Amino acid sequence: MEITNEIKEFLIPEKTALLVWDVQNRLVQNIFNTESFLAKNKKIISAARKSKIPVIFSKISPLPEKFESPVRKLLFRNRFASMKDIPNGLDLTIEPIQDDIVIPKSTASMFIGTNFEQLLRNAGITSIAITGISTEYGVESTARDASNRGFLPVIVTDAVSSFNQDGHNRSLENLKNMMILVNTDELISLWDE
Repeated sequence: MEITNEIKEFLIPEKTALLVWDVQNRLVQNIFNTESFLAKNKKIISAARKSKIPVIFSKISPLPEKFESPVRKLLFRNRFASMKDIPNGLDLTIEPIQDDIVIPKSTASMFIGTNFEQLLRNAGITSIAITGISTEYGVESTARDASNRGFLPVIVTDAVSSFNQDGHNRSLENLKNMMILVNTDELISLWDE
């Protein structure tokens, strides 16, 4: 999608938040591009902080077994079990600083079961730059949900990843006609204009 002047107005720092989706130790260990992924995330987080853009980290916080959705238990029964078995598996890989926000969540959309939307609306934020793991699950789900709620989602293509490179690529291919897709340097340059 072409970045028009109108879209640039949505992406100014005063109206943008950076969502760092599930960059947790166990997940980072299993993606296809760990080193470059972490470097790009650190670069964009640093640029966001410099531009006074709120940095919001999502963090998988599984519900107690009794309260977990039966559907999620059926479909994802082994996916996050290993996160609990690895020491510090659920810890964030990139350390938040004092002004960053960490929001625990238990679904594949940042908008379900959290106060994320309220925080954005209270701050007058209209666009969400999204990085993190995994592209075809939580990143895509959150981006679609953001769009449906009137926010402009921006996927940072070199700062998202997955356990499955084919799934990651298919997701970006699907999203390119619906969302703004940029790389880290392109987004930072827009913030610097």
